[in-house]
This record gives sequence, C-alpha cells and structure tokens, in this order.
Amino acid sequence: MSHKLADDEHADPSEAGPAASGRQPDMRRVVYRETHSSRAAVAVVAAVLVMGLAGYGLLESAVHAIGQPAWLIEPQLAAERIVALPAGVPPLLLGAGGAVVAMVGLFFLLNAVLPGRRARHVLNCGGSSTAVVVDDEVIASALARSARLAANVTPEQVMVVVSQRQVIVNVRPTSGVPVTENAVLAAVQDELREMSLDPLPEVRVNISTAGVIGA
Repeated sequence: MSHKLADDEHADPSEAGPAASGRQPDMRRVVYRETHSSRAAVAVVAAVLVMGLAGYGLLESAVHAIGQPAWLIEPQLAAERIVALPAGVPPLLLGAGGAVVAMVGLFFLLNAVLPGRRARHVLNCGGSSTAVVVDDEVIASALARSARLAANVTPEQVMVVVSQRQVIVNVRPTSGVPVTENAVLAAVQDELREMSLDPLPEVRVNISTAGVIGA
C-alpha cells in the first residue's frame, strides 16, 4: 500500500499569495506523521494514571483533614509503609510488584526514547512538493519478484524481509540448479535504486544450502 502526499494540486501557483503559501502543509512534517507512529495514546494513558494517583491523594488528604476515616489507607501510614519497605511484605509479593512497576516504567520509557517508526519507506521524488510513502510489505513483494527472476525459482522459494536499514533476501534454490548470489544481489540492488528509497537500505542475500525438489 502506498500513500501519496502532495500540496494543493488544484491551486494555481501564479495566483497563490502569502496567505495561500502559508496554508500549504510542510511536507517534512506530513511525511514524519506517515512514517512514525503516534504517541498520543501512550500520553493519554500516562496522563490518566497521573491524574488518578493525584486525585486519590487529594481525596485521602481531604478526608483526613475533616477528621473522617480514610477511604483506603491513611496518607501518613502509607508513607511510613513505603519508607519501611521491604519490612512486613512477603518477598514473593514484593518481587512481583517490583517487576510490574519496572515493566510499566520500561514501557513508557521505550515509547519516549525510541523513534517509533512504522514499517514504511519514502520514495525520493527529487525535492518536489509530492512525497510517496510505501509500506515495507509492498517493497518486499517487488524485491522478491526481482530476486525470483534472477534466481530462476518459484515465489515460494524466496522470502524478503525489509527493515529500516536492511533488506534480507532468503533464497532456497531448486535442487540441481545453481543460484549465483551476486546475480540475485545485483537484481535486488537495481530494483532498490529504481525505487529511490530514502533511506536506501543495505541488501544481504542468503542462499540456502538445502535445495528444493523441482516439480
């Protein structure tokens, strides 16, 4: 699946003034949104958790201030128990709770640090106002076809994995029919150059030592 992004194609550049040019989208931002996953859902979850904890703390403080019994636990008692950890808590329960907290923290940390790239590449359009974003599955299908023709094998004997920086081509040759690794590599590289991917991934070809019996 490809996604074509462009500025207003119906606008006449000769009639576009400063106001019209200000309405044109920044293609770099548009492409970034198409190639990177949104963190809005994670941010909402984090905000809800913080708001929930803050609301609960405010509730317990208000109940304590008016002299009523605590809703769940007295704030002072909760603070004392936290300071006294790990005393009074079974080691198994403490370890399980610590593991859960660590996994939740790691989840939010990775979402904040990692780029969050989608399985997509951008086709270089030579600096024009149009950008084409293509799913890696589509790229893998096209590369698999080139590798299959170069290796003279069936589609089931070729598997291509496309990542952000690398393309891995796995070929299972037909028994008795030699496959030249350099020929497959050259065919895949030529197909990539024609696509003009940005960034251009590195190609690695793996020829299986176990052949497939031809039909």
